[in-house]
Amino acid sequence: MTEIPTCRPPIRDTRRARLAVPPGSVDCHTHVFVDGYPLIPDRGYNPPESNLGDMLAMHEKLGIDRVVFTQPSVYGTDNSAILDAAAQIHEQARVVVAVDGDVTDDDLEELHARGARGIRLNLDNTGGMPMELDQVPPLAKRVATLGWHVEFLFAGHELPGLLPLLRSLDAPISIGHFGYMPAQDGVGSPPFQALLDLVGEGDTWVKLSAPNRLGVGDLPPWPDVVPLARALIEANPDRMLWATDWPHPNKFGDQPNDADLLEQLELWAPDEEMRRRILVDNPTVLYSF
Repeated sequence: MTEIPTCRPPIRDTRRARLAVPPGSVDCHTHVFVDGYPLIPDRGYNPPESNLGDMLAMHEKLGIDRVVFTQPSVYGTDNSAILDAAAQIHEQARVVVAVDGDVTDDDLEELHARGARGIRLNLDNTGGMPMELDQVPPLAKRVATLGWHVEFLFAGHELPGLLPLLRSLDAPISIGHFGYMPAQDGVGSPPFQALLDLVGEGDTWVKLSAPNRLGVGDLPPWPDVVPLARALIEANPDRMLWATDWPHPNKFGDQPNDADLLEQLELWAPDEEMRRRILVDNPTVLYSF
């Protein structure tokens, strides 16, 4: 039996960022991992204990007011951990859940009442994809009636093959972590150009998050990520989001200080008004805050 690797914990002592953020700023991708919530047996990693209080302390240092909890693969389709965390800060939180193809309309309505605004399909991590791809279009049509979106995580090279599916969906889509595009391949790589085309069409949102997952090192500086971020912003500034990806699960080397991640926005979006759109206006629309 293969031993499940254990993640490094996040840096607990978040420093105060030099970048001031506007009121209402949203961290669009975090997780919580709390003892007592069962992990699926076939998970890809053991997460670090990281609870709501830890997250709120990190956000206080950064000046972040609102959050989107995103279902991690290690919990499968049991969304209890993130739903319970969101319930404690209900007005400040939204949730992106994982469901299987058998989810009922009543289930979706209940999840909506608890703050859910999207479903996550994680093609990259063990346990994160609870349905076949041919089940996605009818489910997307159902969640669209609630004003939800469908969030994807996949390896960058997979995007060209996924384009017919993504363009067929009746719900908006969001793509995590720059689409996992290898930053050193640059703006001109065919998968990244496909991502720019998709974003330019208007129904695709991208999380400018996790530069430490793009093959350019665990810690800043990440100069190769800057052209990717600026190209995405130029392609459609109203579809850009930002996130910490706290507590950075499925990482086993050095962990960045979350202030480092916020400060990347100074490089990616030097204009203060653009940062307000990314941090406040765009997530308010997508997640119906």
